[in-house]
Amino acid sequence: MDAEKDAAELEIGALGAALRVERQRQGLSVQELSRRSGVSFGLISQLERGLGNPSFQSLHRLAVALGVGLSKLFSGLGGDAMIVRADERFHIPNSPETPAAQQVVRELLTPRGQSSLQVIRSTLPPGFSNEGQPFRHLGTESVTVEQGSLLVVHGDRRVELGVGDTMTYGCSQPHWWANAHSGTTVVFGAVSPFEV
Repeated sequence: MDAEKDAAELEIGALGAALRVERQRQGLSVQELSRRSGVSFGLISQLERGLGNPSFQSLHRLAVALGVGLSKLFSGLGGDAMIVRADERFHIPNSPETPAAQQVVRELLTPRGQSSLQVIRSTLPPGFSNEGQPFRHLGTESVTVEQGSLLVVHGDRRVELGVGDTMTYGCSQPHWWANAHSGTTVVFGAVSPFEV
């Protein structure tokens, strides 16, 4: 019985980690996810800490609010924990309120269950800017421009990055990006939950 309990706790912990990664990747606070899903703040917080016994209905509401299928939320619990094939990349959904011309294609290059490091390839359309919704969360981010140019605003600092340039910054400071190129800009970003 203890082995079953331990296995269940591990699975809930992995599910909670996958939920937290997805929520943070979309730039949502626990409060915002609670509002969107109708699931209580306390239950989400508890689940992200690997605690509790969430109902199927609560998990389904969370998946819908995040714009992912429930099976995708669970997919971080299995499979090869080391490899993401090019045709199996998870596409991080845009907020439903994002205008079509501002939608970014975000591909997760690391396994979905990975919580200590995420690598994301972002394709920014011409004119993209998230100045009106800057990000602020725990962690450290490092971004490298593969194509085009990127304006990064971190607190009061504004930096324009060209092809091959990299910038690393703490994420607890409000930050936002803008495509500083007339065409598409492609950026590789690595995010760790640890702030340096």
